[in-house]
Amino acid sequence: MHKTDENDQQAALELHPVTPPETNPPKESVEQPADATLIDAVSVVTDSQQLPELNLDADPVSEPMPTEPDSAAETVPEAVIERVPDSPSASVSDLTTDTVADSIPDAAETAETAEEQEVPADEPVAELASALKSDVPSDVPPLVALAVAPTKVQFSTFNLEPALEKAIADLGYEFCTPIQAQSLRYTLRGYDVTGKAQTGTGKTAAFLITIINDLLKNPMQDTRYIGEPRAIVLAPTRELVMQIASDAANLTKHTDLHVVTLVGGEDYQKQLRQVDKRPVDIVVATPGRLIDFLQQDHLYLGLVELLVIDEADRMLDMGFIPQVRTIVSRTPHKDCRQTLLFSATFTPEIIELTSRWAMDPIMIEIQPERVATDNVEQLVYLVTTDDKYKLLYNLIAAEGADRVIVFNNRRDQVRKLADNLYRHGVSCGLLSGEIAQNKRVRTLEEFRDGTIKVLVATDVAGRGLHIDDVTHVINYSLPEEPEDYVHRIGRTGRAGSVGTSISFACEEDSFLLPDIEKTLGQKLPCVYPDASLLVDPPPFSRPTHFKDESKPSRSGGSSRPGQGRSGGGKPRPRR
Repeated sequence: MHKTDENDQQAALELHPVTPPETNPPKESVEQPADATLIDAVSVVTDSQQLPELNLDADPVSEPMPTEPDSAAETVPEAVIERVPDSPSASVSDLTTDTVADSIPDAAETAETAEEQEVPADEPVAELASALKSDVPSDVPPLVALAVAPTKVQFSTFNLEPALEKAIADLGYEFCTPIQAQSLRYTLRGYDVTGKAQTGTGKTAAFLITIINDLLKNPMQDTRYIGEPRAIVLAPTRELVMQIASDAANLTKHTDLHVVTLVGGEDYQKQLRQVDKRPVDIVVATPGRLIDFLQQDHLYLGLVELLVIDEADRMLDMGFIPQVRTIVSRTPHKDCRQTLLFSATFTPEIIELTSRWAMDPIMIEIQPERVATDNVEQLVYLVTTDDKYKLLYNLIAAEGADRVIVFNNRRDQVRKLADNLYRHGVSCGLLSGEIAQNKRVRTLEEFRDGTIKVLVATDVAGRGLHIDDVTHVINYSLPEEPEDYVHRIGRTGRAGSVGTSISFACEEDSFLLPDIEKTLGQKLPCVYPDASLLVDPPPFSRPTHFKDESKPSRSGGSSRPGQGRSGGGKPRPRR
């Protein structure tokens, strides 16, 4: 894959230098700010306020990306940021959300803003800004502080491959979400992109469309071999991997691309048979299971052309970064592949990983106007610990609570809660990290098709799940991290529908409310429940159903997949 000329990167509309690798000394003097405000460090204003025209019809691989910048662009930083406001109703499963148009301030307003901005003269950022104002060649497009998000950008604008366009049309999608509109204009032309986007913004489709279009546009001319994928997508949880793979299947249905899903907790040999079935094009995997396949020599990543790391911040939180480093080291060098990284935050750690793994990335931020969607009605019930279950049962039994997700913080609490609801005659399912993968998949399918009404879950279900028509999210216990509250309530009010979020604040966790409200940027209505919602539930009508499955198995032997089985660990010739 080739990357086009670096001057095209100036189409991005807000400057932010990313700390470069150690091999690039001239930029080491530009320090990264300590928090996410780094993207607002500086804006450069030139005499012209016209945005550069972007040719979306250009062939993504028509020109090779030069390895060294030409003299005219040496003063322009390699990484640029584009901030785009997100639509409150955007969802990861709804690609048809209209984008929100910004306006560029006139020259007088922008100049006034620039004069009022105080940047100490001894700051590296100030030095960089001064150099840019004085030394930018006349043929370099102007850099401005605000980005324009085109309104209602159609997928047809990007001249995608016919088979991909047909699949998108079959799904009923016509317009891009902001993250799709802004990232596709670069990713389809071969640039590395780092995107800051929350769950529900459409980023999954953004990187899948990039991968599929590139593989179709550039078919392999050489002989293909088993176990040599052309694209890798890494995600932190099994549920998210399964959802990405499902979206990939929908988008590749008119092609002969072979998509393989690799997750832990499922039959290793079954997944191996999928790898061996025919040459694989796209592998969607969790880091641990992919490393299993690499260690058994069942996959070779030396020909990977596109690498996607989804929810990088979650990878960091869950301790997967060492495994991701191992996987990245097996792929071609970053200047020989395209790397797309998506994260809900731009922490210094994420910026550092971006500089190591990506080649001069375009950085795009999708900043929601509100942290929580306006389609979700939020309410907090002030209730005692003893009355919480009564309140939960009566809320679930109320009219309108047709599809409910109940969140609790610990596995043992989730199991006990699900068992009590089942014994009270409520059709419910259990979703937590201790549940076997095949049961988790079956539970999610039953919840989607309406077989079960209530899903009781830990935060393993708080991210990356795309379940339409969830009417209520109930936080039986408030999450300890405010960000988890946002992800929880994001399970409802999707695809333009209206949802309800109800949280229980008891004497044990009410102190968590201020931090949640600070993150939301709004006060939550707190009320006491009516007496009718605290009526005792009827006696149990069914026996215990959800038994504890967390105890270790009595059977011995190695738990590593592929070991102790015929054929496990046997290297296969690659050529």
